Amino acid sequence: MHVNYNHPSALITSIVGEALVDGYLLLKNERLKMAAFQARDFVLENQISPGYFKKSSVYTGDHLNVDATCGAFLAKFGKMFSDSECLDAAKTAAEHICKCQFSDGAFPYTNEKKGNYQYCLNIPCIHYQGVTLYYLLKIIDSLDNGWLDHEFEKGIKWLASVQFPDGKFDWSRSGLMFAYYLSGAYAFSIPCFIYGTKWNSTYSENAEKALNVLGLNVKDIVNRWENASMISFPASIFTTFNTANIGNYPLSHRLFRFGYGMYRQFSRRRFSNSVNPEMFNLLSGILGIESSTIEPDNNFPDLFMTSEVLDCLSYSISRGSKNQS
Repeated sequence: MHVNYNHPSALITSIVGEALVDGYLLLKNERLKMAAFQARDFVLENQISPGYFKKSSVYTGDHLNVDATCGAFLAKFGKMFSDSECLDAAKTAAEHICKCQFSDGAFPYTNEKKGNYQYCLNIPCIHYQGVTLYYLLKIIDSLDNGWLDHEFEKGIKWLASVQFPDGKFDWSRSGLMFAYYLSGAYAFSIPCFIYGTKWNSTYSENAEKALNVLGLNVKDIVNRWENASMISFPASIFTTFNTANIGNYPLSHRLFRFGYGMYRQFSRRRFSNSVNPEMFNLLSGILGIESSTIEPDNNFPDLFMTSEVLDCLSYSISRGSKNQS
């Protein structure tokens, strides 16, 4: 159950479904197979149009990372069980995503179908650039060809362009406020940069630098957000100002985005092992904002982020082992 809402979700079903397929492959447990087939049916039922999957009954916009995640599950399922309908749906999802790619290589969070969001989120996001590329990579692997290489190479080039020489990302180029400074962005980028070495060997350095930054945000459980010192807080005002001006939004919403960003800049610099969202809930109530996320005024160890990091790193290892064999 999500802490703020509990509704059927094709996104989460795809993530769980992929794990069920892996579990069946390893254990040959028929219960896992049956559950995977049920997940397959549910995801296909939530395909609104070719390549466009509804995230959940609450969020109905066309999220490209959701399309990629659903496509990755269907591709793996289709390959495992020789299901042509799933394989075709996965390929269509990848083609649909690439049609929405910006000319500079970035992927928007949503396309023009904003669903029930107040404003369209047709803006670049560093975290979801990595997420979208990561699941596109899984589709490529399952379909066993490089038919998306041109678009993928453009996506990697953009991701490298927003990485500083020290490995940290330039978050002033990332416009999605609720994904601002998520530490998982570094994990998602690693397998993508490694794949990108087929075109440019220097991408291995991008991957290594991302891994180093990720390591700074891991104790035992991964931090929710990329941490920083309070000394650097004043400089973050300029970063957040640039972020708030990404997209064609009215002034009132840009001010909201700036306030949201500065709240995140403050929060990620304070660490606690517990989560207290009272301040965020108070501010949300005053401003009349409904949010599905938890935004405490401190950074914290996040098990969900940890599971995503483990998935990305283990996938990188498994791909490397296959390439060497």
